[in-house]
Order: sequence, then structure tokens, then C-alpha cells
Amino acid sequence: MKFTDLVRTRRMTRAFLPEPIGDDALHALIDSALRAPSAGKTQGTHFVVLTGDDVAEFWNDTLPVEKRATFRWKQLLDAPVIILPFVDPLAYVARYAEPDKQATGLGEGVHAWPTPYWTVDGSFAVMSLLLAAHDADLGALFFAVFNGEQQLRNRLGIPEHMQLLGAIAVGRAVRSDEKGRSAARPRRPIEEAIHRSRW
Repeated sequence: MKFTDLVRTRRMTRAFLPEPIGDDALHALIDSALRAPSAGKTQGTHFVVLTGDDVAEFWNDTLPVEKRATFRWKQLLDAPVIILPFVDPLAYVARYAEPDKQATGLGEGVHAWPTPYWTVDGSFAVMSLLLAAHDADLGALFFAVFNGEQQLRNRLGIPEHMQLLGAIAVGRAVRSDEKGRSAARPRRPIEEAIHRSRW
């Protein structure tokens, strides 16, 4: 698929078939994600990949059973894979304390960074993964972990300093997938986003 077609046709999937995804396919998605830009080639993005019973435990942590009856996207819970993207702020501080980056002053601590590039780089990686999934004819949904994050982190042994960006459900899409509430909003004209020479 041409890149422009890939970008224009990618959508968030909220309904999945409960069919497993092979390890090779998952490896290819993560490989594509890790080729995203990384400030100073810090490479501070990590992925926790959950399959099988681990997916059920993820939902037990983040969407209690008593809330599932009113949960709009019931087939989201059928996704066979949940990928948790984490970024490591301390890896960036350490990298920018190295001799070739020391003059930036960014190695002094997280507070020295005007923009948290670990979040930026992790977001690049997530977008690359979403595009790779679409290219592989898989559905994917990036979503926030609003509930149960600490329980999830404790169960998975996640270091406290690691920033969780959200979660990515991956699997074969149900073709009649209902669109999200925001899908009907019109796409704003490109002219509203471009500011030439000044605002």
C-alpha cells in the first residue's frame, strides 16, 4: 500500500475477532515501532506485550466486571493482544549527560527538559506501530488507561519511573466496527492548520 493511502485509510478499531496473532506478526509491529525517531538515539521506549490470560488480567485491572455491562465497546475486550507502551525519562537524562550531549544541559535532570522528548519519541513509536498494524491488515486502537494503572503496574512489575503512555489493542478487526463518537466531526481544512511566516 502506498504510504499516503496507508495514512489516509488508517482508523482506530474498537471491535475485534478473538483470533490469536502470531509472534512473528507481533515482532514485526514492534520492530517497526522501534524504528521511529529517538532523540539522541536514546531508544527509551519499551513495550509490554500481553496475550492469552494476560489480556483478561489487563481488563480485570482496568475495567472492573461491574462496569462491563454498560461499556460501549464490548468487542474491544475480544482483542487478542494488548501492548503497553512505556517510556523511560531517566534514560534520556543519562544519554544527555554523555560527553557528546553534555553541553545541552539536559543531563542535569528531567526538570531541564522544556519538552519531554521521551513522551514525543514514545508517541512517534506508537504511531509507527499503528501504521504497521494497518499495513499488516490488522486493526489497532490506542486508548488511555484511566483506571487501575497502579494495580496493573504492580502486577507486571513496572518500575515506578517509567511513564505509561496508554494501551494498544491489536487484532483482526470486525468489519462492521462501529465508529467512535468523534468520527462524524468534519476534518478541518488544511488551510486552518498552516500558518505561513507567522501566526
